[in-house]
Amino acid sequence: MQQFENEIKQLIIDVLQLEDMQTSDIATDAPLFGDGLGLDSIDALELGVALQKRYGITLSANSEETRRHFHSVATLVAMLAEQRKETP
Repeated sequence: MQQFENEIKQLIIDVLQLEDMQTSDIATDAPLFGDGLGLDSIDALELGVALQKRYGITLSANSEETRRHFHSVATLVAMLAEQRKETP
């Protein structure tokens, strides 16, 4: 699971062009928005598109469930792991 967490962290760094960051700088359970990593709604949109393209998932932008999934790297990993189980 650690490898998958690092993969998601690297995706965040690459997609959002956080050039001064390394995967070790992103705490797995820290919030991605607000006081955590400090992402905003545009970042969420870019990250959502990247996740959909890379993992073939479907996200609803206005869904409360999607907002919960974007809380932290840990919640993103859990959501992606669950979606992978559902895909035959």
